[in-house]
Amino acid sequence: MPLKHYPLSIKKLSITRYSLVIKKLSIKHRSLSIILLSIICLSCNTHQHPDKKIFHYNEQTGIASLDPAFAKNQSIMWAIHQLYNTLIEVDENMHLKPSLAKSWDVSADNITFTFHLRTDVYFQDDEAFINGKGRLLKASDVVYSFNRIVDKDVASPGAWIFNSRVDTIHAFTAINDSTFQLKLARPFQPILGILSMQYCSIVPAEAVNKYGNDFRRHPVGTGPFAMVAWEEGQALVMKKYNHYFEKDSAGNGLPYLDGIKVSFFTSKATEFLEFQQNRLDFINDIEASFKDEILTKTGNLKRQWEGKLLLQKHPYLNTEYLGILVDGENELVKKSPLRLQKIRQAINYGFDRKKMMLYLRNSIGTAAESGFVPAGLPSYDTTKVKGYHYDINKAKQLLAEAGYPNGNNLPAIKLLTIPVYADLASYIANELQQVGITVHVEAIQKSLLLEQTAKSQALFFRASWIADYPDAENYLSVFYGKNPAPPNYTRFKNATYDVLYDKAMAEKTDSLRYILYQQMDQLIIDNAPVVPLWYDMAIHLVHTNIINFTPTGLNLLELRRVDILKK
Repeated sequence: MPLKHYPLSIKKLSITRYSLVIKKLSIKHRSLSIILLSIICLSCNTHQHPDKKIFHYNEQTGIASLDPAFAKNQSIMWAIHQLYNTLIEVDENMHLKPSLAKSWDVSADNITFTFHLRTDVYFQDDEAFINGKGRLLKASDVVYSFNRIVDKDVASPGAWIFNSRVDTIHAFTAINDSTFQLKLARPFQPILGILSMQYCSIVPAEAVNKYGNDFRRHPVGTGPFAMVAWEEGQALVMKKYNHYFEKDSAGNGLPYLDGIKVSFFTSKATEFLEFQQNRLDFINDIEASFKDEILTKTGNLKRQWEGKLLLQKHPYLNTEYLGILVDGENELVKKSPLRLQKIRQAINYGFDRKKMMLYLRNSIGTAAESGFVPAGLPSYDTTKVKGYHYDINKAKQLLAEAGYPNGNNLPAIKLLTIPVYADLASYIANELQQVGITVHVEAIQKSLLLEQTAKSQALFFRASWIADYPDAENYLSVFYGKNPAPPNYTRFKNATYDVLYDKAMAEKTDSLRYILYQQMDQLIIDNAPVVPLWYDMAIHLVHTNIINFTPTGLNLLELRRVDILKK
């Protein structure tokens, strides 16, 4: 029964009166009502019981699933991170550290990874277990969880993380209850970063078997929070898991919060209003329509907001760029001036990225004047990878060398983008016009743009690449010649590049692997199948009574150590 058809307005009912309404409803509708009552009760705790620390945030796009096998976007990953754990996780400095695995060993041939699990981790209580009591996590749970990711019947969008990378016969093995072994098909050092992804959260077979397809609504994990209730489109409520295994440096159990409530306002304006009225504790990103009201052009809080809220800015592993199709066998490429390397380089030199960031982005992000690999990763080094800066004379020189002095007889180039980035595309087009390059901007729906890039039907297109795990390989794989689209949307293929990539995957020493990464990144910049625009920045607005709220390069919502002070 839709909410609007309930006999009384839920919002106007006291808890007591609403409980009476539940008793009169049919059994069919009673379970939904109990869920809603749970949501109302926990929501009220912040007002009726100020000693309860409930963290509130909004998820504008909604949450499609709470099953880790389907953790394909940020909204799902944020929730999954509260409910589950992975073998390895990423710290605030983008380094890998133990989580469910307290340590690991790597064989001399870089093929076999042996993980030694903690022996004090229990799944949250649930009816799926005997007597409803959560049991000890075992290595067999890791085997089950990873096999489930690659199971074709499950159809996880995360299957790619293991496909063609792990051994086809003995990929995942439980040596004993506390020892798990992963075997690769060939050396691939970034596998450790992949294991930190939310896809790799550990789930119990009992819960999946009990709930079946409805496991997406009945998460059972080992995480710091356990689900209380979820009414899709209304609210998601989680509570502190009192037997969570982690402790702080003083020996106090984590988390500090008593619970989390997620709302689902689809309007950014409504979300900001809720934040202003202290009904949300933070908001992620700032809507373009009112960022000028809050931020100066240099990306700082305007004076009227100082002291009223906190502004957090942190490098975010996302590179915004323009992609150029470079497949010489494609008929579209054969007819386009973009087939010429010097034209692509001229575009890279032909607009001012720093001015673009100042006036169109309020300095949120860093002008991409190095490589494709963004700031925030350990291998990022502007002294080793030299990118493009604004140089109109160099751009004109390259045009002339390509056979188009001052852009004479150069055909117009169409740039495909999505509506939200139309102003940025127009800025670039206007700048390039001064060089002699005519660009026509066409804004289309995101789904259509993705379809055209995947089918090699887009010659010049706006795109972005957000890191799945904290290793530059995730960006450099975008240009590996053996990769299809996605991720290789430009269809770049270079034998030297592929040799460097294969060599890097087998290199165990980080510092040596980073040198190979930098060589690959420079090769991409020189060949210019992309026009890097900026390295992104996560931006949060946070109330001043929220402490220990630390942003990460992956922009993962980390709440284990967050605390709420009384105002």
